[in-house]
Amino acid sequence: MQQKFSEIAEIFCLSGDIKDYTVISNGNINQSYDVTMVTEEGERRFVFQKLNIFVFKSPKRIMKNIEKITTHIADKLEAEGKSRDGVMHFAHTVAGKNYYMEDQGFWRVSEYVPNTVTHNACSDLFVLRSAGEAFGTFQTMLSDFDATSLYETIPGFHDTRSRIAVLLRHVNEDPCGRVDEVEPEIARIRAYRSLACRLNELIDSREIPLRVTHNDTKINNVLFDKDTGEAKTVIDLDTVMPGLVAYDFGDAIRFAANTAAEDEKDLSLVSLDMDRFRAFAEGFLSALGSTLTPIEIKTLSLGVFTMTLELAVRFLDDYITGDQYFKTLYRGHNLVRARCQLHLADIVYEHLGEMNKIIADLTHVNF
Repeated sequence: MQQKFSEIAEIFCLSGDIKDYTVISNGNINQSYDVTMVTEEGERRFVFQKLNIFVFKSPKRIMKNIEKITTHIADKLEAEGKSRDGVMHFAHTVAGKNYYMEDQGFWRVSEYVPNTVTHNACSDLFVLRSAGEAFGTFQTMLSDFDATSLYETIPGFHDTRSRIAVLLRHVNEDPCGRVDEVEPEIARIRAYRSLACRLNELIDSREIPLRVTHNDTKINNVLFDKDTGEAKTVIDLDTVMPGLVAYDFGDAIRFAANTAAEDEKDLSLVSLDMDRFRAFAEGFLSALGSTLTPIEIKTLSLGVFTMTLELAVRFLDDYITGDQYFKTLYRGHNLVRARCQLHLADIVYEHLGEMNKIIADLTHVNF
């Protein structure tokens, strides 16, 4: 790999020698490496990443989206006299592209942000509030960006209605002979189908606006200052495309306020921490709330339920069809994930009223 990284560095006009590298384990999709180079200015670190083109069918479009939004945010920060350090920066080839495509893969290189950490799980309310503010600020900076100018890099990514329909089609086909063991899970998804598709209906009726959304707002997609705990930048921009604010808020809460890992086998450990919910909501709404319409605010809690159930559907569908999408560590890993998310969806459903009350208190919007 060291020789390969030397070749990639040269393509991206990075001068110096590869000193060492480590594998970055975060993420279920792409292969990422923390690469240290020795340059004339001293040691520099970069993130070399090979995209999963089975998942991302149009990687060039992904990188065009990223170029558009990072340039927009950087220009806006500069116009306001603020530092551009909080914006992801990708290296460019001599041809001016922010990617390199070859027979062996699709590569990109970004600068490593120093003195930062990520959190796969966190109970620190200050950190969670800061994460909420980071994602809210990200959307605020793009609130005047034309979402329709972006490619839909994964068509139907958060089309819950379509996700459920595809799952049920695969249930009928049963390509791997696994459906018999997941009948209870399928029944629960059928029972929740109507509520989970409510956001689809609001999009169809144009009662809720499409915005530029991140679409993968797990807390580990924020870099935090190692010393202060403050959020420095939002990362993993592959799924940035038109979407709903409820998607971003919902997926963030699904991940951050769950007291267990998203693949926890012991469901008794899974719960929804309402203090974490409030902390993230405070940060998110303090940065973004003034730009939202009342109906967007009223659908935030529904977004938590919808995103939780949708991920359960995705995990279950992947299990039924042979584990082709998500990385798995053992047979049945996707089924464990699906059961965990379904259990969390049950809990979220029970707390919808409480979540709505907190959001109403923070925004002064009547529900």
